[in-house]
Amino acid sequence: MLPKYKRILLKLSGESLMGEGNYGIDHRVITQYAYDIKAVTDLGVQVAVVIGGGNIYRGMNEAETGIERAQGDYMGMLATVINGMAMQSGLEKVGLYTRLQSAIKMEQIAEPYIRRRAIRHLEKGRVVIFGAGTGNPYFTTDTAASLRAIEIQADVILKGTRVDGIYTADPEKDPTATRFESITFSEVYQKSLNVMDMTAFTLCQENKLPIIVFDMNKGGNLLQVIMGKNVGTLVKG
Repeated sequence: MLPKYKRILLKLSGESLMGEGNYGIDHRVITQYAYDIKAVTDLGVQVAVVIGGGNIYRGMNEAETGIERAQGDYMGMLATVINGMAMQSGLEKVGLYTRLQSAIKMEQIAEPYIRRRAIRHLEKGRVVIFGAGTGNPYFTTDTAASLRAIEIQADVILKGTRVDGIYTADPEKDPTATRFESITFSEVYQKSLNVMDMTAFTLCQENKLPIIVFDMNKGGNLLQVIMGKNVGTLVKG
């Protein structure tokens, strides 16, 4: 069977990199993600990655941190670059060629984000990691993922989480919650479901970019999604 998608953007949360810890980066999680990504690149799938920074710093609450929102957001952007470097190291250890691109210039460790260069890297089979969000405060890494996916003309955004899809309620709190196999953008709005922040979600809807929410922490799930198997929840239309 051939992969269903040719070019994907994989959105990972920073918190997922903590593993069983309370902060930081668990190398076992990085290793599992790296092997899962290698499994799909071996099929010729082009992979771009955006990672959040919540395992290192989350600067949303100015009242608690005492740091103004814009400053805190820039600190969060730097955290995403740290995670991007860790992911880059993990991917290279399993034999993949990678490029880390940053929306904030830091030439010693990352290329500046240039859309055409990113696409060329993908065409050459390199995994491209986008760091530093959009480079602007007041935007989340969900928004960065949506924006970059649209810019590189990805076929789909794959949002890797710790739950296996979108539910009628929080499955960790409500045992009666049921999972949607697929759902439309309009239904997500109507049911007030939390998939992405509103800016990111609207970008996807307006550009007809489907989203798949799935459990990235289960090894092999990424490959199943790529092959079109019924894993996670598909948001489209």
